[in-house]
Amino acid sequence: METTGGNGSCGTGAAAAAVRPGEGSWTVLRIVAWIAGDLARRGVPSARLDAELLVAHALGTNRVGLYVRHDAPLTEPERAAVREVLRRRRAGEPVAYITGHREFWNLDLRVDRRVLVPRPETELLVEEALAALADAAAAWRVIDVGTGSGAIAAVVATQRPAARITALDVSDEALAVARENVARLGLTDRIELCEAEGSAWLVERPSSCDAVLANLPYIATGEFPGLQVEVREHEPRGALDGGPDGLREFRRVVPAATTALRPGGFLGLEIGADQGEAVPALCAAAGLVDVAVRRDYASRCRVVTARRAS
Repeated sequence: METTGGNGSCGTGAAAAAVRPGEGSWTVLRIVAWIAGDLARRGVPSARLDAELLVAHALGTNRVGLYVRHDAPLTEPERAAVREVLRRRRAGEPVAYITGHREFWNLDLRVDRRVLVPRPETELLVEEALAALADAAAAWRVIDVGTGSGAIAAVVATQRPAARITALDVSDEALAVARENVARLGLTDRIELCEAEGSAWLVERPSSCDAVLANLPYIATGEFPGLQVEVREHEPRGALDGGPDGLREFRRVVPAATTALRPGGFLGLEIGADQGEAVPALCAAAGLVDVAVRRDYASRCRVVTARRAS
């Protein structure tokens, strides 16, 4: 999950200025364009997309619906709803928390402040996992450590229908969100949710699983003041803070996963961009083989893969 780079703050201000009555006809697309420009001036890189999602949410429709009624004027209650979502976005609240939804691998996931917002970078980890679990008909035994919203477990379950997946998290609040997503997606008979600390759970189950997948906290504690406001002030710190050097959870989970994996079993880890040497070294020290690093589309180190020796 990429969280660094740039301010990303939407700042503060009078959101009401966006939709003052008496300033002409505020049609749907006019207000989308105005909000997109406002967010862009505040340094939001996905300003147009954010504007479309926010206005669609305020109007109770979707992005396609915006263009269906593109020239319709907003009513006063609709303008009030738009003012509120813009106020929240300007304060740095992530769009996914405002709308309550985030798309991940074409799945519509419910998200809120109890869990991290699923990122596109995490889809790279899923890609590697599915490639390792290539036989779609096999009854793979998969463990998702730190499941959060349940995003990784849900995708694996939909793409590998015979797999049995256990999703772990230390946060009962996060598991409540994951439970809702699992139920909404019809995966309750495929995914077991368990409140547990990942490394302790894995150590107690030697040679029992085919894959361990994890998006662990990997931000160094000292880096928090420089994070985007969306992350620093809104997302759960416990799911982000990886200790003084960002490697605390890797030191625990990598050896434990090595124990839990069957011979030939697969380990997939999302990592921070500066951890492309440290995490592979931990894997090698634990006796894992075929250790590799995959870069994201910005050429940053993003996923480490490895296997237990056969």
